[in-house]
Amino acid sequence: MRDFFSGVGFFIEGFGWVSRNGRWWLFGLIPAVIAFAVYVVALIFLATNATELATFLTPFADSWSWREGFRAVVGVALFLGGLALAVLTFVALTLTIGDPFYERLSAAVDVLETEDDQPWWRTLPRSVRDSLVTLFYMLVFTIPLFALGFVPVVGQTVVPVLGAAVSGFFLTVELTTLALERRGMARKERFALLRANKATTLGFGVAVFLLFLIPFVAVIAMPAAVAGAALLVRTRLAPTPDPAP
Repeated sequence: MRDFFSGVGFFIEGFGWVSRNGRWWLFGLIPAVIAFAVYVVALIFLATNATELATFLTPFADSWSWREGFRAVVGVALFLGGLALAVLTFVALTLTIGDPFYERLSAAVDVLETEDDQPWWRTLPRSVRDSLVTLFYMLVFTIPLFALGFVPVVGQTVVPVLGAAVSGFFLTVELTTLALERRGMARKERFALLRANKATTLGFGVAVFLLFLIPFVAVIAMPAAVAGAALLVRTRLAPTPDPAP
């Protein structure tokens, strides 16, 4: 548990860093606000069309006397699924949109004497590809958990805990990518490193996940999450001596 709470502490340290460096916080808000606006529009569209989409997906229920109630439940489930997907993919989209922003923010937090430095337009295709791979792995776990969420008792107790753990792990994967790539680490090496430090990884990621569930807080907290991930890498995952003054 000590390592788990140590991971939570790095997220808190990220807030401390950006609060002491306000211009970086504002700088990091720009892509987060853009991504948030995209998700708001998408979720509003989903909410206003959930009933029609539920009807389209359940033609087998046309003859049921209770089809309206059933489709209302399906519509709510579709919206909740979209909301969960938005939370899970918010970091990936924000990092993709704000790649040049967050590279500079991560580098400001985690100063290296030597690093694998490449222009952002060269690393962007690789970042998008890695994000898609991470999203695929995330969905492999979260889709079955979403289905199990409808199982009585288990769906209200065990599944939320497992869902937070899975989501937290993959959020840490996304957020630490910048700092680990600057050390020349490929995707497989990054995954192996995070699995080897699972408790700390989960502590950081679960804290981010739970906070990101609160509307708009994800936008405000995104720069802190990037800063905290850089501190996590620098201090725990791939310790680097402080540069000479």
